[in-house]
Amino acid sequence: MALHLLRRLPLGLLIAGLLCLAPARLAADLVWNPETGWRMEGGALAGLSSGEGRNALELMNKARLQEERGNAGSAIKNYKKVVKKYGNSVYTPEALYRSAHLYLARKQYMKAFESFQQIVGRYPNTSRFNQIIGEQYRIASALLDGARPRAWGIIPLLPARLKGLEYFEYILLNAPYSDYAPLALMNIARGHQRMHNTEEAIDALDRMINNYPQSLLAPDAYLKLGETHASLVQGPEYDQTSTKEAITYFQDFMILFPNDPTISSSAKGLDQMRTVLAESKIKMADFYFYKRDNYTAARVFYNEAITVYPDSPVAQLAKSRLAAVEAKAAGRKPPVDDTAPAVPAKKKRFFFF
Repeated sequence: MALHLLRRLPLGLLIAGLLCLAPARLAADLVWNPETGWRMEGGALAGLSSGEGRNALELMNKARLQEERGNAGSAIKNYKKVVKKYGNSVYTPEALYRSAHLYLARKQYMKAFESFQQIVGRYPNTSRFNQIIGEQYRIASALLDGARPRAWGIIPLLPARLKGLEYFEYILLNAPYSDYAPLALMNIARGHQRMHNTEEAIDALDRMINNYPQSLLAPDAYLKLGETHASLVQGPEYDQTSTKEAITYFQDFMILFPNDPTISSSAKGLDQMRTVLAESKIKMADFYFYKRDNYTAARVFYNEAITVYPDSPVAQLAKSRLAAVEAKAAGRKPPVDDTAPAVPAKKKRFFFF
């Protein structure tokens, strides 16, 4: 449900919502010195009264010292206190950032991602924005590839691939104009393909080529769209909607990226799909010719088979069958066709009195 909502809500509305909730960036940087502790640079106030400021600074120094000594659990607890008690201070984004990295080191991927997300949501102008998006991308990739998060940083849990997909959607929301956005969509498609969610994979690839047509990943997206639609094709006897979609994307790929090194793969896919589509036309024509003696309908479908793939063996077969139609329609004996489908003899009827 969360994935569906993230994907379908208007992107501009979601971004605007985040920005409205975010306070203005505090024009100060925190600098850590092992001897003197944290100090602010930039001349801004901490956003707290003097007493609160001292308490917040004391917690920050305590947490960082615990972090330096390898006591990640205690450090995280103190950073969380800073976020909870002094949420509007200059210390909060630093506390969230430090916590996120500590969670990540303990393979608590969800908590790490959520901490990074709080920074992006509350401080979208942070100087660490690109760095944070990169960290979120790595977390999402790890989860999608089967990394096992740990409870309390100790107990391995089951893989959370769906969480990885959800996090890629958040990355698209956070940074729709970054280099990570098209990468996120390609990973979403890859993840859904792995889970056999073909329609979801197609949706992600479609968003990729529509939203990022100039991306270096666009050729791969077009090719994968063709291949994914082709994977849904069951044969000439069945509905040909997926066949036509695959043909469209293979053709678009060859027109848009004629010098791409994978052009041969697209050409092969196009050949297979046009063959299937032409064969489906022949099967329809055969039905009307051999089973219904409907020469008009047979002519239409044999001609369509020729049009779909003019220079193929299927087209040659359609031409020979079309000649048979014309002969029979004119009252002549059609040429012998060893490949013609067998027409079952009419059953005799017996009457009992």
